[in-house]
Amino acid sequence: MNIVTLLPFIVLIGAMFLMTRSAKKKQQAAATMRNEMQPGTGIRTIGGMYAVVKEVHDDSVLLEVAPGVHAVYAKNAIGAVLDDDEYNRIVHGADDLKTDTPVVPDDASSLTETDEPAATTDDSPIDLGKKDADAADKADDAEPKKTDGESDAK
Repeated sequence: MNIVTLLPFIVLIGAMFLMTRSAKKKQQAAATMRNEMQPGTGIRTIGGMYAVVKEVHDDSVLLEVAPGVHAVYAKNAIGAVLDDDEYNRIVHGADDLKTDTPVVPDDASSLTETDEPAATTDDSPIDLGKKDADAADKADDAEPKKTDGESDAK
């Protein structure tokens, strides 16, 4: 056999070896990350839920998903272990833990407790039917009036 015919097979086998090697490295890094979890650490599950680790067991972890709400998850369901600053930034919102600025929704930002929404300046009722009736009258005036002797067919 000629080396030129074997070359595509050699390249294919080499590419497969490199892909499986990088996948194996990623799996080992994920397993190391999961094994280094400690109680009190913030995590993100593979489903996107953020929680705090309460207990670590061989194949499972006890997570606190909300204050007083605990759930047991498989270790394989942990997508990322987060450092404290990143967890607080994501879960509690940017830097609002470090400042005393109150969080106000965008739609209520211009109101205070005593303010009321401003009333409109024109308090007169709107009559939509009158406008339509005026347009119909103008259309009638534009068409010539028919007398009894005229017919539509000519």
